[in-house]
Amino acid sequence: MKLSMPLVYAGNPRESADQVVALEKAGLDTIWVAEPYGFDAPTLMGYLAAKTETVEIGAGILNVYSRTPGALLQTAAGLDNVSGGRAVLGLGASGPQVIEGFHGLPYDRPLTRTREVIEVLRMGLRGERLDYQGKTVQVPLPEGQGLGLGKPLKLLNRPERADLPLWVAALGDKNVAMTAEVADGWLPFLYYPEKAQEVWGDALARGAAKRSAELGPLQISAGGMVAIGEGPETKALLDFMRPLYALYVGGMGARDKNFYNQLACEYGFEKEAKEIQDLYLSGKKKEAEAVVPLAWLEAGNLVGPASYVQERIAAFRESGVTNLSVSPASDDPAATIAQIKEWVS
Repeated sequence: MKLSMPLVYAGNPRESADQVVALEKAGLDTIWVAEPYGFDAPTLMGYLAAKTETVEIGAGILNVYSRTPGALLQTAAGLDNVSGGRAVLGLGASGPQVIEGFHGLPYDRPLTRTREVIEVLRMGLRGERLDYQGKTVQVPLPEGQGLGLGKPLKLLNRPERADLPLWVAALGDKNVAMTAEVADGWLPFLYYPEKAQEVWGDALARGAAKRSAELGPLQISAGGMVAIGEGPETKALLDFMRPLYALYVGGMGARDKNFYNQLACEYGFEKEAKEIQDLYLSGKKKEAEAVVPLAWLEAGNLVGPASYVQERIAAFRESGVTNLSVSPASDDPAATIAQIKEWVS
């Protein structure tokens, strides 16, 4: 099992990025860089590539709408080059709130768009000319569109790797099945190990049945906050995760189109999901946070005595997770990473 963590920053990302050097020495395998509607991920990933030597640098995630497939190809190949073959490209459809509200683009056919972008990226990374006519992606533009002067082109530079890992963030049944079919890795969110098979088992199996043997087994990255210690003061740290869960379950997207609220229902928290959303959308964020089920917080994070944290690691591993993603809640994150690294190795 590999060990990863998201790059968490408030304000100035350089300060957090500079800490990755110590985390790398402690045994961190992968650092994930998000961008929702904040600083772009590739800039930070390039900065990390220059500061580090061995850690994989993953985009977690780039949406498939705001950059053309050609631009995503350039970004992926460029990052893989400057990092010496350490780039991981996490992709996803994001959601209509970000795509339409921040980027001003229609949130159209997300599954088809993701699949077609992956197909074009693999074509380009193999050094082939981009000649693809799909439902959401057409390169070059078909006859009758534009000036009619387009012709298939290939990347000017030789990609570092033709098999640069392409991961997908997915939650819905069809999206997870598509991910299991065509992606190198899967990035679920707000993951509950003991309920993963119940929620996603059928979708993963459908996708795996169509999966090319050339891709190898599907990799899965999931996890949560980690804090190792005895006593109630350690368990109380779980409360720091309540705002995140409440934000996604209650306030991410519209009332009738919230992927994370639906996930909570699939986990069996229908009553709490509705209450969290009602409170959150009414501006009662603290009340919404209080409703987040403790059972979900405990299962989705690794907080407690060393023996308990090891049990949670085993639960994630048993559910299929190959890359444990953790966010250390400690004064010495590198020491926490080193401890967890011993347990996952």
